[in-house]
Amino acid sequence: MIIRCIALDDEPLALQIITQYCNKIPFVQLEKTCTNPDEAEAYLKNNAIDLLFLDIQMPDINGLEFYKNLTQKPAVIFTTAFKDYAIEGFNVDAIDYILKPIDFHRFLKAIYKAREYVEFLSSQDLSLSSIYVKVNYEMHKIYLADIDLIEALDDYIKIYVKPFPVLTLMTLKSMSEKLPENLFLRIHRSYIIPLSKVEKFSKSKVQVAGKEIPIGSSFGNVYEKLLQLSSK
Repeated sequence: MIIRCIALDDEPLALQIITQYCNKIPFVQLEKTCTNPDEAEAYLKNNAIDLLFLDIQMPDINGLEFYKNLTQKPAVIFTTAFKDYAIEGFNVDAIDYILKPIDFHRFLKAIYKAREYVEFLSSQDLSLSSIYVKVNYEMHKIYLADIDLIEALDDYIKIYVKPFPVLTLMTLKSMSEKLPENLFLRIHRSYIIPLSKVEKFSKSKVQVAGKEIPIGSSFGNVYEKLLQLSSK
């Protein structure tokens, strides 16, 4: 699988190094390098790109803010001379965060992580519109658009659909693996929510289809993900 990339950095030397490194890796196709954020944003709007190499400290804009404001968000690897931004970088779900001067072996490690992520995304059936679950020895078809909430109840899960909820013998983890990641989000060890049904949210709870759901303590990135989605 070929990974299509672009790079944005205000330093031509940094772009030259990224170009050299990409040319050494057969499955990486660096399509464009930019020193201007507007040029990079325009290219991303009009081209299908898998991966963005992005500097953080630039004269006109902070790379983190640039990425947050993108309409089309490819996977991102931050490249910067400032280690202080590492936590913020991972808060926007960066694939990796590489400090300059960039070492080729460190760069290669990040690329393999990116390839694994891109291959995973390509394996997902984003056109999936329904699933089948077993109810009383029969397979029932449930349309994803009809799901208001999914709740774990011991060895069962309860799927809230109208007119009546459906109870099926399955773990929440198994259900999570069946659902498209772009449509559903696990926010608690006992709850999966459909993103289209989110009415309001805070750092501690989400209201979905009129029901208030707590965000689990081990799901600390839920608020940031919902913020990202709400800004699109």
